[in-house]
Amino acid sequence: RYVDDELVHLWDNGDVAAVVFHGSFGESCHRVRARVPKVKLWLWVDDGTGPCPSWAVPYESAAATPWTGRFVPTWGRSPDDLYLVYTGGTTGLPKGVMWRQEDLFLVGNRTAKLRYPVDAGYDVVASMLTDPGPVHVPVPPLMHATGSITSFAVWGSGGSVALLPGRSFEATELFDTIVAERAASVVIVGDVHGKPMLEALEAAPGRWDLSSVRVLSSTGAMWSAPIKERLSAHLPRAILVDTLGSSEAPGIASSVTRAGEAGSTARFSITDDTRVLTEDGRWVEPGSGERGLLARRGATSLGYYKDPEKTATTVRMVEGQRWMVPGDWATVEADGAITLLGRGSGTINTGGEKVFPEEVEEALKANLVVRDVVVVGVPDERFGETVCAIVELEPGTSTTLEELRATCRERIAAYKAPRRLLVVASIERQANGKVDRAAWQERAAVTTD
Repeated sequence: RYVDDELVHLWDNGDVAAVVFHGSFGESCHRVRARVPKVKLWLWVDDGTGPCPSWAVPYESAAATPWTGRFVPTWGRSPDDLYLVYTGGTTGLPKGVMWRQEDLFLVGNRTAKLRYPVDAGYDVVASMLTDPGPVHVPVPPLMHATGSITSFAVWGSGGSVALLPGRSFEATELFDTIVAERAASVVIVGDVHGKPMLEALEAAPGRWDLSSVRVLSSTGAMWSAPIKERLSAHLPRAILVDTLGSSEAPGIASSVTRAGEAGSTARFSITDDTRVLTEDGRWVEPGSGERGLLARRGATSLGYYKDPEKTATTVRMVEGQRWMVPGDWATVEADGAITLLGRGSGTINTGGEKVFPEEVEEALKANLVVRDVVVVGVPDERFGETVCAIVELEPGTSTTLEELRATCRERIAAYKAPRRLLVVASIERQANGKVDRAAWQERAAVTTD
């Protein structure tokens, strides 16, 4: 989906030396080649769309080149070598989140089937890898941290990753892949994937044998309680794990649903390595009702590549320890659980009150006619900003602003309920489940009811 300027920024910012691309993206690569002189090798993957360009090398030819031994770069091997995962977020050009490779390995090791001692070296890991590991299916693409980090965890256990061949999500293709590969784990992006999965399962009950699935996990977008509960009925041997995290700090908190249990939305359990920090640097007291920013210590990212200013806002020293603070707001309940409010960058200021879009979206999804929704702030003469709901409806249904406001008022404060409505054919989410809030905000400012 990236255009030329975005590709140039990403490859230049990341000091990229080699690019692997499908043939269908050959023209995009050709247009920017002169603008990215750091790229020394272009590896072309044949997808049946045409011949290999003269300036590229066929991937299969490169892969067939004989190689013996374990690759060690000329500068040696270090746990401090970096893996960069680029995150577009909701503002600005993609940013390279820096991960020490050892920290990334430790993050995956927290939930992997085969878990190593924290101080394990290469020889210890090799000695423990005696049997094949599980098969994992990541639904989001590997450029997204949800897809890549969960895959690293499985590879670290000696497992394999089965990728979906299609370029857009099809629930039937996912289930066919699970059955063919006897996949033990699957990761999705909330209701973005969960709803079409549920529709396919309910339209053809008993069509797929999904008994191999032990874990269905999600992160990156809201996974509503009704969808979890109905999915769990089709996956009686699986646990459903809703994980709160980000490219900068995955696994901040989690919520587990088992077959026959009631699910929850936006409520998570945390570990000792996760806290909620106020803007002035205090820890939020449980049950206080005070809002704060989620923070995680331990194995997290180092910040953003070539962006010390952005890094300084997300990496904070508190009581002598380093904490990653990606920008997610939450409250701490009396029992220590957290309730996620949303990402601060999208906060709507309406008459001096802060409204978190994700909180309103969660309330709106309780209305059964709402298939998908995005909430943004639009200019308002009286309040500065007002809450606008952009809604994709279930086929054959309709609604009104007042009906949606009534749904919200049953669950959240009245001032948070939308005052404007835009009904659209599709929310147009990307393959990784993300949505372009800025684009919708611009459109909603001139076309809302």
